[in-house]
Amino acid sequence: MPDQTSIPDLTFDDRGLLPAIVQDWYTGEVLMQAFMNREALDNTLNTGRTWFWSRSRQQLWNKGETSGHFQFVKSIRYDCDLDCLLLLVEQRGPACHTGEHTCFHRALDGGELRPAAFEALSRLFELVKQRQRLMPPGSYTTSLFEAGTDTILKKVGEESSELIVAAKGGDREEVTCEAADLFYHVSVLLAQADVTLTDVLEELLKRWK
Repeated sequence: MPDQTSIPDLTFDDRGLLPAIVQDWYTGEVLMQAFMNREALDNTLNTGRTWFWSRSRQQLWNKGETSGHFQFVKSIRYDCDLDCLLLLVEQRGPACHTGEHTCFHRALDGGELRPAAFEALSRLFELVKQRQRLMPPGSYTTSLFEAGTDTILKKVGEESSELIVAAKGGDREEVTCEAADLFYHVSVLLAQADVTLTDVLEELLKRWK
């Protein structure tokens, strides 16, 4: 968390508030939007958990104080006009009071809420873990888990080779499809090895220079 003496001169509105957007540190998913006054921001900086100002109740509130679904702040960013904050957090449990992971769980046109491109890997891994837990009959993923580690390793090797061949051939569409196949089978391997996508992302962050 930044030292409070290094905080820029943020622009609060005439009510002493500024909007705060909360985003999942690992998946990039936008979780919620609320408002902060200076005290809420100070509490957030001091505790490492999110605090907001409730306009309806006219009081401070600590996200998760009642539900236990706390948000642990990894980073706080501000926009070019100094009047909006972006909080990147590790979310424990659902962010929305409805029990949904995000408050933005409905499409404006009322249709099916399709995952965004940046959610693809996390949604894939969630689905693989669900298949591992429930083992639904007729599922290809179930058949891989039933076959065991050696079969999963063999499939990862096969998909790696197919990606290499596709890349050697220079066919962009084929490379794309083979890479997607490899990502899927690596996700199965991670689940089999009890390694999470978060574990891998954290390892990548350690290597960031």
